[in-house]
Amino acid sequence: MVTNWIDKIKKVLDEDGITSSDFDLNQTNSLPSDRKLSKAGVLVGICCSEQNQPSLLLTKRAAHLKNHPGQIAFPGGRFEIEDDTIINTALREAEEEIGLDRSIPKKLGVLPNHETVTGFLVTPIIFQLPDTLDLKVDRNEVDEVFYVPLKHILNLENYNIQARKWQKKFRHYYTVPYGPHYIWGATARILYGFAESFQNANK
Repeated sequence: MVTNWIDKIKKVLDEDGITSSDFDLNQTNSLPSDRKLSKAGVLVGICCSEQNQPSLLLTKRAAHLKNHPGQIAFPGGRFEIEDDTIINTALREAEEEIGLDRSIPKKLGVLPNHETVTGFLVTPIIFQLPDTLDLKVDRNEVDEVFYVPLKHILNLENYNIQARKWQKKFRHYYTVPYGPHYIWGATARILYGFAESFQNANK
């Protein structure tokens, strides 16, 4: 079942695609031309979940963290020199955060970069994961690991645009809620771009 999805997903993998941004929906918020972005890599893991359907692995960040506490995110983080490549960054961070052995994921390809409002240029790398995972979650960083069916993620009707006040201005952002999990911001924007490309490539 997952194999059929993988073949369809490979059609949309394009690291040279157009970079998305947290500012896509906020054209009145100008970006400084001299802005410096820090590189980051995230692991977009696809496997067959306990419900026996192709699913995406996501995490809920620990509530006590200084940055983005309690938010839904991909495993991943800031690029370090010793990583050598952004792919290694995603694998290292996933191993640190959820105990995913970095030798296990099978890289399928890369999605277009995403620029965050917090100054990161995020590279999402799609990996195929085994159906059964022996994870050791670092509770200092992650409160929960959960799975979202790919059918839900790839259905554009499940996405909404909402707004909240940020730095005295209303900021609009994508959301794609799933059950008790409120997926929004950069994570939802990356997933929206993935879903949009998937639908266009598999009409």
